This record gives sequence, structure tokens and C-alpha cells, in this order.
Amino acid sequence: MTDIRVGQGYDVHAFGEGDHVVLGGVRVPHERGVLAHSDGDVVIHALCDALLGALALGDIGVHFPPSDARWKGCDSRVFLRHCQALLAERGWRVGNADVTVVCERPKVAAHAPAMRANLAADLGIEVDAVSIKATTSEKLGFTGRGEGLAAMAVALLVRA
Repeated sequence: MTDIRVGQGYDVHAFGEGDHVVLGGVRVPHERGVLAHSDGDVVIHALCDALLGALALGDIGVHFPPSDARWKGCDSRVFLRHCQALLAERGWRVGNADVTVVCERPKVAAHAPAMRANLAADLGIEVDAVSIKATTSEKLGFTGRGEGLAAMAVALLVRA
């Protein structure tokens, strides 16, 4: 079974000052922003970790360390495109990607189609190979208390 690989990723950001969050490359209005070195896009960060994990190339922090000023405020789609380039260089492509956002607010469903379109475009795959789902944590834990948000991702890679 050397023709497929699976990776999983997880990312978390605490809420801070601001009037929006970025999810899947989409600016989502919200009464808070996130505390992050880049734009804090938990969807893309989790997906990048899934892709890098499937390639056994570490995680997003290895490739884009928060200690590097070049990535301050960076659009996370740059990170995703970098991961896509690494896949292509090694003869892989994304078969499908599945992301779950965990938060009480903001509500994600209305923005999911645009997120899917962004991720598919950056990965060079069809939109129907990208899933974005959202769930709450039933008011439990840091997401339940409205202190931040999280995302989990899984990606299947296939030989190109």
C-alpha cells in the first residue's frame, strides 16, 4: 500500500482583539479576532499539518516558524500552496481532505462553500474532494467557553 498516505492535523488559536477570524482563507465577521503570528487560520493550519504529516515532513511550525518575522500576519493560503508544492515535488496529490472546525461561534456553515473553493483551488483538486464541517463542544472546554477555536483535518494522498 505505497500508493496512498494519510495525515491528520490539529490547530488551536485563542480569541483576542479584532472583528473577524480567517477560516479556510475566508474572512468571517466575528466580535473577536485570534491571537496568532500569521492570520491564525485554524482550518488551513490543521490541513497543512495533515499534509505535512502524510509526507513525514514535520509540521507547519517547522516550515513556517513563528519566530521568523517573514510570517508575521501572513495569509495562511501561502502555507497551503507551499504544502501543495511539496506534494507535487514528491509525486503526490490530494485525494480528499476533510476538516472539522470546533467553536461555539462564529457560525461556519454559511462560509463553508467559499472555504471549500479556496482549499480546492490551492490544492489543485475538485471542490467535491474537500469537506468543511463545524461542530460545537457543547459549551465544554476552552471552545465551549468562547475562549478560542480549533480545527481538525485529515487528508488522503495518492500517487500523482
